[in-house]
Amino acid sequence: MREPVSEPPRIAILLYNLGTPDAPTTPAVRRYLAEFLSDPRIVELPRLLWLPILYGFVLLTRPAQSAKKYASIWMKEGSPLEVWTQRQAKLLQGWLGHHGHQVKVVHAMRYAQPNIAKTIDKLRKQGVSHILALPAYPQYSCTTTASVMDSIAAWNQAARHLPEWRHVNRYFDHPLYIKALAKRVQKHWQHHGQGQMLVMSYHGVPERTRQLGDPYFDECHATSRLLAAQLGLSQQQYVVTFQSRFGRAKWLQPYTAATLEQLAQKGQQRVDVICPGFVSDCIETLEEINIEGREIFLHAGGKEFHYIPCLNDSPAWIDALGAISLQHLAGWVGAPQKTSPKSQFLL
Repeated sequence: MREPVSEPPRIAILLYNLGTPDAPTTPAVRRYLAEFLSDPRIVELPRLLWLPILYGFVLLTRPAQSAKKYASIWMKEGSPLEVWTQRQAKLLQGWLGHHGHQVKVVHAMRYAQPNIAKTIDKLRKQGVSHILALPAYPQYSCTTTASVMDSIAAWNQAARHLPEWRHVNRYFDHPLYIKALAKRVQKHWQHHGQGQMLVMSYHGVPERTRQLGDPYFDECHATSRLLAAQLGLSQQQYVVTFQSRFGRAKWLQPYTAATLEQLAQKGQQRVDVICPGFVSDCIETLEEINIEGREIFLHAGGKEFHYIPCLNDSPAWIDALGAISLQHLAGWVGAPQKTSPKSQFLL
């Protein structure tokens, strides 16, 4: 494919997220987990040791259990993660168009569909020459952002005519991201009152990744400090925790489930829980936190459990995505022509 030098670049944003099964069924979940848990970035064990465990035990038992959990949170449009990520891509394209920028925005998943490689193929067939890879992960980790870069690198190795690439590694401390989180919390408090304790729960990773230099733990805590400052909270009014532990290895601590139980046992009557590292509601937020976490807290003696939804399609979050995108599109597109819109991008 030859692109005339005289034509202006055709620019696209690849908004990527982790992935999700295409149905809340055991076979669909098994396919998804097989791809997800085969990634060396996710499970850093020797392949000869891990793959027999994965295919001989994990994929025989876990899919049926996980399918029930997915079924409990499935939306009529599909998986929440897919629904919200697709919606964010559409709203971001509208935001950029409102500011005078013809930038195509598509979403893709690291695991399952829409596949990253196939999405890039489609963009190239449409004449796209410049691509900005934008993660739905505010905090950088080798298990998430780096894994997607591996996937893109694999596509590059098989291609002859590479597009111009730019990658966003992180935006854990971006002022508009923090502002969007704060607005989400404040909106909840306006309707339900403010609890005594705000639990900020992030997806966990093995402690070993931190010891090997992964900045994820520090970036999660930095996000939490900035959010707490924006909300005017003291150190005694919030706690940072980590969820979704898998296997027997030591993961980042404190664990969310154990913390919720301990807070209730110590007499905490109400907790508010937000998941700043997830920009789209998904099984980890809707089932693990809002169902399982709620049950743990109430069973241990707590009285009120309030889950604060993810950013999803909130106008403040679309503003943040737009600002982050334009920052990294500098030189490919001009400066924004109008002030940020409000709710007109909510469909």
